[in-house]
Parts: sequence; structure tokens; C-alpha cells
Amino acid sequence: MLNKWFALILFAAVLSAQPPAGSDPLAEILFPPELVMSHQTAIGLDEAQKTYIRAELLKAQTRFTELQWQLQDSMEALVSLLKQTPIDESRVMSQLDKVLTSEREIKRTQITLMVRIKNKLTPDQQARLQKLRAESK
Repeated sequence: MLNKWFALILFAAVLSAQPPAGSDPLAEILFPPELVMSHQTAIGLDEAQKTYIRAELLKAQTRFTELQWQLQDSMEALVSLLKQTPIDESRVMSQLDKVLTSEREIKRTQITLMVRIKNKLTPDQQARLQKLRAESK
């Protein structure tokens, strides 16, 4: 039951943080790792770029795992506080801050990874990826 509440609250938080469909300026500028790796041959990634991107992806995945555990712990504590009668508003708000901090760090880690990937690509590779992304829509 707690996992359902956690999933529902997290889903609502993610949805509310997303810009309207088709208007995400970051998605138009940055490249997710799966896009880069799925088109590595087409864009001509060299071995040094592949090695760098893999290493950055592994670091980010490790951080994501840590943050997901932290977020789940914070959410469970928040749900527990919300079940109390009466609800202690100050404790709920303090716990909510912990949840939001974890969410912020997840977003920060995502953007950091994509910035590092983009910085490792040549302008020609970036242009080819933009074209490939547009063709797949």
C-alpha cells in the first residue's frame, strides 16, 4: 500500500514538474545518453568519447541509485507523518523539504550528465544527433 502511495505522489510530482508536451527546451538542446549510444556509429563516436560517456553514465547511475533510496526513505517518512491525526504541519513541511531536495538532486544529476555528454561531442556530431532525433519523431 505504501509503495502505491509513493508511486502516486512521485508520479504527480514528476508530471507537475514537466513542461507542456513539445515545449521542453532542454530536450531540444541536450542529448540523453541512450540517444547518443543508440546512434554512436551514425554520429561517429570515437573510442575516447565512448569510454568517457560510459564512465559518466556509470557515475550518474550510481548517484541515481543513492538518490532513489534517499527519496524513497523521505517519501515513506512523509506518508507516515501524513497518516497521523492530527497532522503536524511543521514536521510535514520539514519532511517535504527533504523529498524536494532529493528530487532536485536527481534533476541536477540528469542535467549534469547530459551537459557532460554534449560537451564531449563535436558540433558535427551534435548536428547529426539533432537530425536523427527529428527524423525519429
